[in-house]
Amino acid sequence: MKKVFLNKILLLILLCGLFIGCTEPYALQTNTFEEAIVVEATITNELKNQEIKLSRTYILEQNGPTFETGATVLVTDNMGNEYNFNENNGKYISETPFQAAPNVEYQLHITTRDGKSYVSRNQQLTTVNPMESVTPRVINKDGVEGVQIIVNSFDPANTSKYYRYEYEETSKVTAPKWSPFKAILLPYPRVCETPEFGGFDSIGLELKTGDAFNSEVCYTTRNSVDIMLTSTNNLTEDRVLDFPIRFISNKDYTIAERYTIQIKQYIQTLESYTYYKTLKEITEAGGSLLSHNQPGFLYGNIKSVTNSNEKVVGFFDVASVSSKRIFFNFDDIFPGEDLPDFFDPCKDDPYDSEDFGVRDPRPHAEFPCGNGGRGNTLRYKIKYNLELYHYNVGTAYYMVRPMCGDCRLLGSNIKPSFWID
Repeated sequence: MKKVFLNKILLLILLCGLFIGCTEPYALQTNTFEEAIVVEATITNELKNQEIKLSRTYILEQNGPTFETGATVLVTDNMGNEYNFNENNGKYISETPFQAAPNVEYQLHITTRDGKSYVSRNQQLTTVNPMESVTPRVINKDGVEGVQIIVNSFDPANTSKYYRYEYEETSKVTAPKWSPFKAILLPYPRVCETPEFGGFDSIGLELKTGDAFNSEVCYTTRNSVDIMLTSTNNLTEDRVLDFPIRFISNKDYTIAERYTIQIKQYIQTLESYTYYKTLKEITEAGGSLLSHNQPGFLYGNIKSVTNSNEKVVGFFDVASVSSKRIFFNFDDIFPGEDLPDFFDPCKDDPYDSEDFGVRDPRPHAEFPCGNGGRGNTLRYKIKYNLELYHYNVGTAYYMVRPMCGDCRLLGSNIKPSFWID
């Protein structure tokens, strides 16, 4: 489930339910707000600590959802097993690793801190069907050349039919104007020091240490936000053929160095597929939700035990999952082509460290060392880390924007455990 969109979209759906039948756009106000619990839960056949997220719909003036704290979360099965979940950093994590098994019925139970109870319908694991392949393919899309990541899958038993995809991509990023040194301000010797005026700090260089020294190469990771679905139900065979997952322009620095993408394929039930398909359509409808097509409330498979009239947002999914990861370098896909430009032009910003502006030659003048000037600006930039040192030639210092000299502003300098150079 796409966390970026889910709470805002479902808030709009709740509001739509209140005004179903209106034909004119309605000006949303806080006093029309209807709170509901939001459940994001997919249990898979991976042996791992499963995760469930609980939150609340929120008013339009708020920046995001409120995490539902203090709840009791439990998954049971018809074999007599119980799996308890503990609150952990904005999620509920199972106490022990477990995996969904075929032909077993699972049910989600939630009791909130204020005593409200919720339960899902029983769900069984879907067909286990691994992806066949993930392939990068050079294409021209709407006049833009780039690489399309595509997925192929096939179920000879014709029992999968409904597919959902997610991805996580990671790029290697090198700060183009990194230096092992940083510029620092030194209180002595002072520059242009006079009895009446303290003068300016001297500028020195210091070798970076620790994490700051390891700031040339980083790894940026992003997760998919779109709901990606496909169905083979109306085809003669259960085959996913060249399904597009991610398009990246050959001008996008995301693939300028080394790039990897891991794609997950979930096999869904018809009920789950229909839920996500409706959610996707509402998401793509954007601001038209309250004007023409009124979708009403999007019901999932979770209901309130304590209040049959209470609306519950979300779906308890028990889905088989498979994943594949591929790596490639830019030259592997676009041999001989120029690398994409970095995210920023990264132009050197030159400063004369002894430019202190116009000086006042009069005795006991207020600014005998000058007022302003590039030298003063340079010291201000160094003091507040507004620009980073690249190199200097004598008193001329060349500074760059922080992202050009420190890759940690774009990602982590810790190499991921899955990374292959």
